[in-house]
Amino acid sequence: MTGVHALLLPVGADLCALPVAWAREVVARPAITPLATAPPVVIGLFNLRGQIIPLLDTAALLGLGTVETAAFAVVVNGAHGLAALATTGAPERRMLDTPAGPSDLPGTTGLYQVGPQASALLDPAALLSPERVRDPATRLGLASSGDG
Repeated sequence: MTGVHALLLPVGADLCALPVAWAREVVARPAITPLATAPPVVIGLFNLRGQIIPLLDTAALLGLGTVETAAFAVVVNGAHGLAALATTGAPERRMLDTPAGPSDLPGTTGLYQVGPQASALLDPAALLSPERVRDPATRLGLASSGDG
């Protein structure tokens, strides 16, 4: 099996890997405008050369809490066009070798060893599906429990 060329995304104490083919660009410290009516995983919107991009909370999408401060935004092509994933540190390109095992996180396909840390390989098509972005229960693979 060949390696995976990935962009490592620090998300708090965790490390995620995004296949490089999905990354359009990285934006440092985006100026975020909150959107009160947005789903909980949408941190807000930012302007990228005249294009309005939703910034998604990567930690919340994965069920790992929330990103307190978005140090960087990684712009990707999502199901509804461009979207960005929030990171808490600078993304870094890396070739990932053989998978270390499966991942239990929703929207991921496996774990890879990166130095002393394990990194979950993101499945952007699943992670950024409209259902996961819209409904937190779906995002975590839980049944909806009422009218929320």
